[in-house]
Amino acid sequence: MKPPVNADTTVARQTKGSGRLLALDILRGITIAGMILVNNPGSWGHIYAPLAHAEWHGLTPTDLVFPFFMFIMGVSTYFSLRKYDFRFSWSSFAKILRRSIVIFLIGLAIAWFGLFLRGMFSEATFLEAVLNFDHIRILGVMPRLAICYGTGAFIALLVKRVAIPWVIAGILVVYSIILLAGNGFEFADNNVVSIVDHKVLGPDHMYTDTVGGVRLKFDPEGLLSTLPSIAHMLIGFMCGYLLTKTRDNQLRINSLFILGTILTFAGFLLDFGMPINKKIWSPSFVLTTCGLASSFLGLLIWIIDIRGHRRWCRFFEVFGINPLFMYCLGAVLSIIIGSVKIPCATAASGFVTPKSWAYADVLMPLCGDNATLASLIFAILFVVMNWCIGLILYKKQIYIKI
Repeated sequence: MKPPVNADTTVARQTKGSGRLLALDILRGITIAGMILVNNPGSWGHIYAPLAHAEWHGLTPTDLVFPFFMFIMGVSTYFSLRKYDFRFSWSSFAKILRRSIVIFLIGLAIAWFGLFLRGMFSEATFLEAVLNFDHIRILGVMPRLAICYGTGAFIALLVKRVAIPWVIAGILVVYSIILLAGNGFEFADNNVVSIVDHKVLGPDHMYTDTVGGVRLKFDPEGLLSTLPSIAHMLIGFMCGYLLTKTRDNQLRINSLFILGTILTFAGFLLDFGMPINKKIWSPSFVLTTCGLASSFLGLLIWIIDIRGHRRWCRFFEVFGINPLFMYCLGAVLSIIIGSVKIPCATAASGFVTPKSWAYADVLMPLCGDNATLASLIFAILFVVMNWCIGLILYKKQIYIKI
């Protein structure tokens, strides 16, 4: 039987003696499962520290999931562009542009769906809920993926591969200058990252964040901070090149570990002058997270594809073969269980959401009123619920391309 091809046109399962890497799907699956986990606690007020983003400067395990996926998207893009021999053509242009637009529009649709459902279960009429575009968040995870994929893929087709490291360096240097000159490392209205988003997007279409008790319209997936994200994706693209230089997995992991070590140390050293910060996607954040992702991929290749320890990773493979679909599924289900209201006799208003009922009325008593533990268990159960749906697709060999 032909091995199934992943929805992201990446390398699928490895068979003995082939160049296919199961580790790539597993890293993607771990990342998607991690994104769903950290985005869906039972209560945002009760989260274990490793499962929360750094408030401003710093790095937590949660801060790794999105950049890891961006890195893997770069690796996947290298494999998908090989069929064009990395040459620009109108057919490749049309395909990349179409996919970028679809991913962007899905992100907007998910944002609208959240506003629509909240409107439907409030005082708004159906028409008001449908036409609730005044406060829709334009950017986010999916739009950023779309912009970075499209831009990075076009760069890969238009620029010779040997010049791409210089493109990456140029982007990071220019962005560093912009941040240093524009108060980019302060959480404030006069931060250049925030200024650009206010001017272009408008505050009503931005994320509201709170740092140190200060609440501002500050989008962690804003326009200007997308620039270093493109460099981030291109670093993953170059790692895809490293993986195809040889079919010897030992040589592959040597290259990944060396690159990962260099990037990680460079990022931590740069942190002294330009702090690691996910919300502005600082250059030190790019280098550090790409370095860790490269090393982690090397580790997974050693565990899975060299040592042959594969039974443990089936859970993550379900997420890894349909990554964007599983992420979107998690986002939509999260909106539904957090917005739909069901009758509840014990609630003051007479109604609760399925999420609040499961957390407060079921898990809290089971956890002896340990709010943080109940919040974690809710998140784990939510991941498992998504996995069960993904398992059906996995068993039926259904691969949803986005």
